[in-house]
Amino acid sequence: MALAHAIEAAPIENRYARGWHCLGLAEEYKDGKPHTVNAFGTRLVVYQGGDGEIHILDAHCPHMGADLSRGQVQGDSIQCPFHAWRWGPDGRCNHIPYSRRIPPKARIKSWTACEQNKLLFVWNDPEGNPPSPELAIPRIDACYSEEWTDWVIVKWTINTNCRELIDNVADMAHFPVVHGAPVDYFANIFQGHKATQIMIGSGQQNYPGRLTTCATYFGPAYQITRMRSETAGMTIDSILLNCHVPITLSSFDLRFGMLVRKMEGMTEEMSRQFCDLYIQAIQQGFYQDVAIWDNKVRIDNPLLCEGDGPIYQLRRWYRQFYMNAADVPEEMSKRQVVEINLGLSEPPPLNHVFEG
Repeated sequence: MALAHAIEAAPIENRYARGWHCLGLAEEYKDGKPHTVNAFGTRLVVYQGGDGEIHILDAHCPHMGADLSRGQVQGDSIQCPFHAWRWGPDGRCNHIPYSRRIPPKARIKSWTACEQNKLLFVWNDPEGNPPSPELAIPRIDACYSEEWTDWVIVKWTINTNCRELIDNVADMAHFPVVHGAPVDYFANIFQGHKATQIMIGSGQQNYPGRLTTCATYFGPAYQITRMRSETAGMTIDSILLNCHVPITLSSFDLRFGMLVRKMEGMTEEMSRQFCDLYIQAIQQGFYQDVAIWDNKVRIDNPLLCEGDGPIYQLRRWYRQFYMNAADVPEEMSKRQVVEINLGLSEPPPLNHVFEG
């Protein structure tokens, strides 16, 4: 009698991925108040200083442990609610109201932040190195165009390790089962810090018609999808944001956002209503994945078959973000391509992108 395939799952390494992580719309942090962000196994305080810049610091005051995100913004600094010590954007204590001398060790971690595409990002690196220029978040012109809607973003907290989300990049087989979306063509491209998924399908439950997507992870936690739906004589162009921030090793905040190109021939109000309905339909489809992640177990040795997609290749690519930068093997940065054609007569070029 053959033995059953036993699920294996090693303990999760106590480490968070190196890379940029998106904290949502930058504008939400520009109200002059401190904001609490639980991330990377700790707590952060995010605030806009008097200099107009958004700053991110460790939230726990090393004096007596109070939460700085419950304090007040004073100029460019954040003031502790317990004893009014002030901490500058560089993490140094710059004012103690009852002491003329500031202890030399009075410093907390300052996190590198950036704004792009109207979003706020925080850089995480267990080694403490700054981000290199080639890892910069690419600009999306549609974010600044009157021809497109503004971001519509929802946030969910998922109680599992964030690798479950990343697996979707290579998981071709779940589209028809979970989303009712037959796939005609599927491809993955892994190169450097980018992982791209190209998919062409038809007959989706939530968005019927022809659907073409090109989704790229820029690092371990920020994915942008350019999507074109052709249905009922209309072409709908949209851009999807899929990003996550680990809270702990077994939970993460997932943000899902969309931009939609406004419809020609419609009034502004009709276009807005149409785009809102379309966004709701896509969100509903994405939430079908969330329901799966919330109830599955971690598996390091998935039992795969022909047509499943390159899950193991994807995980090797993803592993680089949990290694010291100097230890990442050269082969992890080399271009790898996997294509699965289920009947498309003319597969797209692998540098396929959408106009605009």
